[in-house]
This record gives sequence, structure tokens and C-alpha cells, in this order.
Amino acid sequence: MRNLLSFDIKRHDDDGAIVITPCVDGHRLSDAVTGFERDCGMTDPAGGYDGLVPAFFQCGALEPYFLGQSVAPYFAGKPGHISVLACECGELGCWPLNCAVRLTGDLVTWHRFEQPHRPKRDYSSFGPFVFNLEPYRQTLQALQAQLG
Repeated sequence: MRNLLSFDIKRHDDDGAIVITPCVDGHRLSDAVTGFERDCGMTDPAGGYDGLVPAFFQCGALEPYFLGQSVAPYFAGKPGHISVLACECGELGCWPLNCAVRLTGDLVTWHRFEQPHRPKRDYSSFGPFVFNLEPYRQTLQALQAQLG
């Protein structure tokens, strides 16, 4: 069974910037990873997750970004990796959730999740999430069109 990607879109509380939160099978990824961390005892002081604020970082077009093919400056040293979540403050570098993106045939896989500020945390049992490529692309194209 493949996962389905969608996005929750809202306005950031502080400045009204658009926030896009990936949803996997209808569940906000921010809620899923927060629950995972809590269940695994990852309770050391930390930030909270929220969606990405495209206006705050230069990710370029969303389709290549979410396919792990972006040349976004945040990931110049880690090809094929993306941030799927940012901090609740809106700053990507403050408290991101990163993952590797693998494109294999007609599948896109999000795997090897990591919290770069807590490198000893083990996310190996979070995911992987596997999406069919065409619906994944269609979702990203619709999101890009909606954002303008």
C-alpha cells in the first residue's frame, strides 16, 4: 500500500506568511513526528514542528525540491535531502525535520529522517513513506499553482 501526500495550508501567526505542512495519508507530518518522538521518550528540551514557510527560504520550485533535486542553499552539501518540516517559529534552521528522498522508477520514498540538532536521536522506525510518483507530482503542481 502506498502513502498519499497532501498539504495543509495556513497563514503564519506572526506575519501572515503561508505555511505548508505535508500530510501523509491525511495526517499532518508535524503531529505524526511529535507523537513518535513522545512515544520514543525524546523529551529533552526542544522546539516544536510546523510546516515550511516558502517565503522564508529559497527552495525554488516545489516539485524539484520535494523530489530531492533542488539546489536550495540549505542542502548544497546533502544532495537528495530535504527539510519536510520547520520550527513552529517559521525558521527552517531553528528546528527542522529532514529526510532523504529517493526516486526509484515510479516511486518516491521519504526515509532516513533526522533531527539535525539532536543527531543521536533514532528515527529509523519513523517511515519510510512511499508515494506513487504521478499523484505525488500532481499534488506538488497543484500546490505550486495555489501558492502562485
